[in-house]
Amino acid sequence: MSEDLLQVACLNKCFGALNASRDITFSVQQGEIHALIGPNGAGKTTLINQLSGELEPDSGTLLFDNRDITRLSEHRRARLGLTRSFQITSIFDRLTVRQNLALAIQAHQGHSFRFWARADRDPRLVGPTHAALQEVGLEGRAGELAGSLSHGEKRQLEVGMALAGKPKLLLLDEPMAGMGPGGTARLSELILTLKGTLTILLVEHDMDVIFALADRITVLVYGAVIATGTPAEIRSNPEVQRAYLGGGE
Repeated sequence: MSEDLLQVACLNKCFGALNASRDITFSVQQGEIHALIGPNGAGKTTLINQLSGELEPDSGTLLFDNRDITRLSEHRRARLGLTRSFQITSIFDRLTVRQNLALAIQAHQGHSFRFWARADRDPRLVGPTHAALQEVGLEGRAGELAGSLSHGEKRQLEVGMALAGKPKLLLLDEPMAGMGPGGTARLSELILTLKGTLTILLVEHDMDVIFALADRITVLVYGAVIATGTPAEIRSNPEVQRAYLGGGE
């Protein structure tokens, strides 16, 4: 890993007297899984909202693929390849898994010009949909209604729908939330299969998942970055131990 795909420089965001982002500076390298961690109230959601374009920073700069995106809208960032999962995607419970993926692929490929035809039967979508089902490990559930999936399987489907746009950077916001051990293991395996081929910024509370998946970790506390490093460096960092991993708040 060498080239930075995302560069965050001196990002600030205030809500009244609350400084939710304080001179945040870090980078995400091409092809890495970069984790963002911190206690509740550390400012992770505010930061992710600024990266995705949902929130505009008060000051600072965001460079994505060497392009200034600081003031770009959410949908324009998505077109450039910056995708946020679990917020931009939605599952249609009364459609099958295959149909959900086909519609997501169709949306990113453009209009099929067959408005009344079923997307999952469009010849131009059959191949990509089958490949997407295999990629997320849901080929065995392709014909079942999405509403019948387990919580973990719905997360897998959501990731598949996000991947339909072939993003350069995928923002995963709490993907393991509400999952049992089995679902966490399956989704972790899926994320690992993407490692090296897709750049991922992962926000997650499950520290076992973080240390198993991440190449590098950035730690936020009270809206500021206190450390960025490898999992081993973060584990051994005294300030991180006091603020988050050890016994602090």
